[in-house]
Amino acid sequence: MKQVRNTHAKTEILNLINSSDVALTHSDIQKKLGDLCNRVTIYRVLERLENEGAIHKIVNIDGVVNFAKCSGKCSHEQHFHNHVHFNCKECHSVTCIENAIPEISLPEHFIAHEYNFIISRICPKCADVKNKKAEKANMLICLLLYTEI
Repeated sequence: MKQVRNTHAKTEILNLINSSDVALTHSDIQKKLGDLCNRVTIYRVLERLENEGAIHKIVNIDGVVNFAKCSGKCSHEQHFHNHVHFNCKECHSVTCIENAIPEISLPEHFIAHEYNFIISRICPKCADVKNKKAEKANMLICLLLYTEI
């Protein structure tokens, strides 16, 4: 097995991903790191972290690659990510939903090694914002109607 190298960039990238509630894109990571390292170093570190079983890769509905922390079951030998990913159509966040595991029945002689299951809709945060905007709009309409009477 290859020796695990811990650089400052690797530590910072792993801390960013582990502390995030949503999966992060390469661009998100690069913005948060500032001038710590260049984009090529970030790609290399992300690849190394995935190979070590620390993070996993998710391709969202727009084809953008996101990175999220692995559960404690993953290792450099095997990843366990047969869970649902939720992709918000408003804010484009990707969230791992560990407690929703779809049951898939394949035809005879097909063997699943892994799958990427993405549900796309609106996350609770964006839904709340939409609801508040709708409430304000309704109140404004009522106010306008009341002042006309």
